[in-house]
Amino acid sequence: MGTVNELLIISGSEIARRIRDGRLTSRDALEAHIEHIERVNPRINAVVQQRFELARREADSADAAMSTGDALPVFHGVPCTIKECFALTGMPNSAGLVARKDVIATEDATAVARVRAAGAIPMGVTNTSELCMWMESVNNVYGRTNNPYDRRHICGGSSGGEGAIIGAGGSPFGVGSDVGGSIRGPAFFNGVFGHKPTGGLVPGTGQHPIAENGALRYLVTGPLCRRAEDLLPLLRIMAGPDGQDSGCVDGLVGDADQVDLDGRRLVTVVDNGKIAVHPELRRAQRRVADALEARGMVIIEARFEALKKQFDIWSAMMSRENVTTFGTLLGEGRSIHPLWELAKLCVGRSDHTLMASMLALVDPITKRMPRYAGKLVDQGRRLRDEIVATLGEGGVMLYPSHSTPAPRHNEPVRQALRLHMPFAYLAIFNVLELPSTQVPLGLGQQGLPLGVQVVSTHGQDHVTIAVAQALEADLGGWTPPAD
Repeated sequence: MGTVNELLIISGSEIARRIRDGRLTSRDALEAHIEHIERVNPRINAVVQQRFELARREADSADAAMSTGDALPVFHGVPCTIKECFALTGMPNSAGLVARKDVIATEDATAVARVRAAGAIPMGVTNTSELCMWMESVNNVYGRTNNPYDRRHICGGSSGGEGAIIGAGGSPFGVGSDVGGSIRGPAFFNGVFGHKPTGGLVPGTGQHPIAENGALRYLVTGPLCRRAEDLLPLLRIMAGPDGQDSGCVDGLVGDADQVDLDGRRLVTVVDNGKIAVHPELRRAQRRVADALEARGMVIIEARFEALKKQFDIWSAMMSRENVTTFGTLLGEGRSIHPLWELAKLCVGRSDHTLMASMLALVDPITKRMPRYAGKLVDQGRRLRDEIVATLGEGGVMLYPSHSTPAPRHNEPVRQALRLHMPFAYLAIFNVLELPSTQVPLGLGQQGLPLGVQVVSTHGQDHVTIAVAQALEADLGGWTPPAD
């Protein structure tokens, strides 16, 4: 690995400190990241629309504000990126749907507005899966995003562009969303930190598509970061009701620096009892348990039988709350005909990706089996109670972020056709509404990132983030790609 600009490695918080101390200008921090994006993005296709000239003007304004003596916001002058499904004024807001390719945002989504008010400067928007509902970030508007560690492998979805550009060093942090692992999956595959907040903590207003009814608490907005110290300040900035998202409630975000791990319960669950986990990830999770035990945590090895049905539970609970079908979302209000779209796909005439059409085909199935779905919903509620009781007050759970390191492109499609849904390792915690932080754990033998989820009980977001900070200190955290 050659000489790397230090600005591409440090946290957004450290960049902000240097700007406030006069050791760095916002313009210099921005230019370092723009130059890097221009170098790596042609290979990974993560940033799908840039706003570099606007960002330069905003950086110059941030530098000019230094002389006024006014109080500066926490991320004053720090560059960042935004997932394209969030409205960012003047930027496209298609969520990878061809029918929305000409939609331009006229205002900022709530979380985006709050991050910008905190001083951050968006450099552009990043790729997603089609309508944010698959674990590969590929669509017919922007194409495919590649993993910065190996372009033959997936970057994850749906916040895959965010994960890829942050993992590549092109952005210190970004805004993502997560309804089935869409923050934590890309964070895992690209070797960075990602936090799924407690359900209802952060409003999702201004993203497309948006969930309905109780699923507003399953669809969460949160940060992806290359360094753990940015997680909590970003979460605090984003959190709190906005008067528009009915699923968002008042909730205090605790202080990670006040969390003492000594004596806390550490429940480690090595797999769901059904989908085997790669040996490298099992060994990495063991290293995590050993590191936390050395900090005084009390290890408990456990299994939760209902996790064998984690995908079925997630699917049933999502279907129970969302009235609008995925096919109707794909048709912008008029349901598509999935079989016809699949036939068109065979001759290269469909506007939709294979998995989007497949999801539209299977989405209504659960609604046609209300008694079975009801049983799964009940299982989900019991599972949540069981996990909360096992963790106890302030305890955490270790659980795989995925069954393998980043798969090759299209492998998740083949797995789905075999009814093998490993992304459910992430998705289950959306419907349980539990906070979860994906923690990077270096690279495996193939040079691909390793990681683990740290889960806690409702409102204990600061505890999972405190554990992430401890693991970064003990085990190294994000490892930049060699090239």
